[in-house]
Amino acid sequence: MKKIFEIPLYPYARSTDQDAPEAIRHRVVIVGAGPIGLAAAIDLAQQGIEAIVLDDNDKVSFGSRAICFAKRTLEIADRLGCGQPMVDKGVVWNLGKVFFGDRKVYDFNLLPEDGHKRPAFINLQQYYFEEYLVNRAHALQAQGAPIEIRGRNKVTAVEQHDDHTTLHIDTPDGPYQIEADWLIACDGAGSPIRSMLGLDFVGRVFEDNFLIADVVMDADFPTERWFWFDPPFNQGQSALLHKQPDGVWRIDLQLGWDIDKEHEKKPENVIPRLKAMLGEDVKFDLEWVSIYTFQCRRMEKFRHNRVLFAGDSAHQVSPFGARGANSGLQDTDNLIWKLKLVIDGQAAETLLDSYDTERVHGAQENIMNSSRSTDFITPKSDTSRLFRDAVLDLSEHHAFARPLVNSGRLSLPCTYDGSPLNTADALDGPARTRPGSACPDVMLGGDSLLSALGNGFTLLTLNADAPDTLDEAGITVPRLALSSDDAALRDRYLGAADSAVYLIRPDQHVAARWPRFDEAETRAAIRRAIGKE
Repeated sequence: MKKIFEIPLYPYARSTDQDAPEAIRHRVVIVGAGPIGLAAAIDLAQQGIEAIVLDDNDKVSFGSRAICFAKRTLEIADRLGCGQPMVDKGVVWNLGKVFFGDRKVYDFNLLPEDGHKRPAFINLQQYYFEEYLVNRAHALQAQGAPIEIRGRNKVTAVEQHDDHTTLHIDTPDGPYQIEADWLIACDGAGSPIRSMLGLDFVGRVFEDNFLIADVVMDADFPTERWFWFDPPFNQGQSALLHKQPDGVWRIDLQLGWDIDKEHEKKPENVIPRLKAMLGEDVKFDLEWVSIYTFQCRRMEKFRHNRVLFAGDSAHQVSPFGARGANSGLQDTDNLIWKLKLVIDGQAAETLLDSYDTERVHGAQENIMNSSRSTDFITPKSDTSRLFRDAVLDLSEHHAFARPLVNSGRLSLPCTYDGSPLNTADALDGPARTRPGSACPDVMLGGDSLLSALGNGFTLLTLNADAPDTLDEAGITVPRLALSSDDAALRDRYLGAADSAVYLIRPDQHVAARWPRFDEAETRAAIRRAIGKE
């Protein structure tokens, strides 16, 4: 039986654009049919905005690649219409263990509180995520939504103009051109679009290499994230073990800097390393092998006139901490509602500058956390290693040392502190729901708060009066009225306050909050949240 990554899911088909006498203009063209590009296209199509996706491939990605999808990504995927298939197929986990040498020093729970619809993480091969996104795109297209994926359409040149971009595309039937009001580049860390435009991608390359091996085996390891510092089977280095669907296990082994990558990837060299870890008697098959180098880089700006960059094309981080695909989905979640307002004429193009401001902030936060993880995992001096080992020893018996252990701080949604779209905090409420924060979920009977909020602006009131709808600057904001009977709701949104009013953005980040409704303040906050204040 063919693997999913061997099957063309969006095979080449000649488009009407190729027979047009002049280049056809489209609202939005997305380059790259990976998770980020597909998510952007689906988000646009669900809101009635035309999206054409171009990719020089016609299949999902080969190899598991990104496998750890965080709670926030699952919540975004719910609004894209494919969160449930991910959870149904994925391996759900909240627990992790840290080992030093051959002993466990401690374990941790990434979601110790109740009242969330989605788990802290699932493990799922990237090709499955891409399959579900492709399926969703095809379903939308069948329903008449303006979305199209064009496989084996390779962009060979890009020309920027004041009000559009021209793309030169090569296909099995020869070249053609199209124009785009807006171009979103989701074409990966090696972004050809970025290179064509001569744009920067600077940062830090860490002097270390890691072997990734996807291994098919029957094993009784629990569904947890296991990380080893200096294990006996990989002395002086580190290792990571994760369970995936279909009996596949992800193993990462640190190899060091001065290696022959092609030599290390050969099965005859990989298998002895895996046997040393798993035991000589464990039967397994290699499904995929790769070697990666830690890199933390980003573009200086993510917006360049009518070209917008998202995902790995805009920023790249080391894989420990699961910040690649997860941060990329936060990029599109931040971008698409703003782009819709601009396309619909409800906001000026300058609103897109806030995409750059907020997501550069998110990228910097991810790069900082990823760099710190890498420095802890791969100390480059005797003093650094001495400090790290002392912290690990202490963490076995002393809880105060455990926050200092950094085996990859795992992905969390970015809080846009200081965003120009925020209104100054007027509520003495929980820090986790201050302006700029992603809304934490709460289960409300059989539904969840995030499901009730949906994809538009919402005025969330708790024990407070407000109009059922508010129209301001062309935006209609409905009210979601809740009482604070639920302990989780009080803890996450009220704190010590008796009542609260929250203005929630379409990406479910808090734009403003107050102890009670004030019409003038709320209208001003709406204008500020769409860049008009």
